[in-house]
Amino acid sequence: MTLNPPDTLKQKPQTAPKAGQPATRIFVSTFITIFLAEIGDKTQVTTLLMTAESHAPWIVFLGAGSALVLTSFLGVWLGQWLASHLTPRLLDTLAGGVLLVISVALLWDMLQI
Repeated sequence: MTLNPPDTLKQKPQTAPKAGQPATRIFVSTFITIFLAEIGDKTQVTTLLMTAESHAPWIVFLGAGSALVLTSFLGVWLGQWLASHLTPRLLDTLAGGVLLVISVALLWDMLQI
């Protein structure tokens, strides 16, 4: 006799987004998340200061925009590579471990003062 766990305990396998999933939904979700994360961060402050110093807003915009596009591309490329080589559970565990190490290092640095 084989005991099967109830349906509520079974984990559903994680799958890639289906081809029918609207691209606009993914785009809007990504845009809002990144936009809110970037407001007031050091990149925005840096571009503000560089524009004020250089008096060349369009050149600063093109340089900063190009850099952000490249870093976003690298993040997507690395994320795609990691997703194809590691399980989602391992990625979550590694991300949690990295954040834990950073938190401990910051706390240690703060307590050394």
